[in-house]
Amino acid sequence: MRHKFGLSLTISALIMVAGSCLPPTASAKADEPEESRLRSRALGIVVGSYPPGPFNAITDVAGVTVGQTTLISGDGPLKPGLGPIRTGVTVVIPRDDVWHKKVPAGSFVLNGTGEMTGLAWISESGFLEYPIALTNTLNVPRVADGIVSWMIARYPEIGITDDTVTPVVAECDDGRLNDIQGRHVSETDVVRALNGATSGVVQEGSVGGGAGMVSYGFKGGIGTSSRKLPEAEGGYTIGVLVNANHGRRPELVVAGVPVGRLYEAATSVSQAFSPGQSEGSIIVIIATDAPLDGRQLTRLAKRAALGLARTGSTARHGSGDFMLAFSTANVIPHYPTDRTYTFTQLADTHMNPLITATVEATEEAILNALTMASTVVGRDGHRVEAISLAKLRTILDRQAK
Repeated sequence: MRHKFGLSLTISALIMVAGSCLPPTASAKADEPEESRLRSRALGIVVGSYPPGPFNAITDVAGVTVGQTTLISGDGPLKPGLGPIRTGVTVVIPRDDVWHKKVPAGSFVLNGTGEMTGLAWISESGFLEYPIALTNTLNVPRVADGIVSWMIARYPEIGITDDTVTPVVAECDDGRLNDIQGRHVSETDVVRALNGATSGVVQEGSVGGGAGMVSYGFKGGIGTSSRKLPEAEGGYTIGVLVNANHGRRPELVVAGVPVGRLYEAATSVSQAFSPGQSEGSIIVIIATDAPLDGRQLTRLAKRAALGLARTGSTARHGSGDFMLAFSTANVIPHYPTDRTYTFTQLADTHMNPLITATVEATEEAILNALTMASTVVGRDGHRVEAISLAKLRTILDRQAK
């Protein structure tokens, strides 16, 4: 796998970006101009050898949609249950009518200090039949309620003459910036994200479930990337979406360069871990249109851990690192009446390109979460800086000489 970064880009060119690309955030002080944000590829950082899809996002897999609700309000001292609020929810819908047209799925837990609900049934059945939601740790039950309400509204026979649901909700701890005890993401917020889910461009950084997340001592959050295989290798697409809330500053590696060690040390209390606080987590969602079954998708989910490692993570004791993969190539019917149904499956011996693409897209999605996130000031004045793109470019340029 190759990493490249274009040395012809100048710093002045790097900071030119349309304001419409920036997500709404609780950002830095008003008298400090916020550095415009760019995706890592726009900075000249090219991860691996496979090209991205048109949007370089999980939505490059046809039929996959993403919706987000971001909750930002209040400033100053923490008032448990009241604010300040820096949180939200991000949802991934594998396909339209996924309840009746289930998708094969598989998962992997690299380190289990966290939670992704619904994995027992995915492991048992080998499929996924509802949306996936990403949010903060204490909000998991309320977000699950939102998914259940949304599903019942669409399928009113659930729990009556049809089966029940076990929602898939994955969490990361945003308590350094957010009033996490308040559990401010409501059922209404979840339904809004689900109803607003679209294909195309996906907002990244301090949005949705990533609004209050911190990664490698910098502001983290939502990131996404994709890879398109050549026709000679199947022409399949791999898309990845992450919620990055993991890692310590000295660990960060970008394009093979130890950026975290070359960047100045984090000094803010909001960039350090206090005794008793978690060491963060990362959630990785992988979508593909390659015809894989649950066993093969579990294998693919495991490979996402290699993309995580390429950014410097060591999956520390207190980190919750969860990967979930699904394929849209086949339809698993809802209680089929026939004894058998047709399922097309890729031979294991042809999986290598997909494995490489998954590693590449995971790595780039994490970098996009970092480069697209904006500085956020949260509860008790905790300030988490976005990584400086100018400083990042300088470090990479120096190492290339």
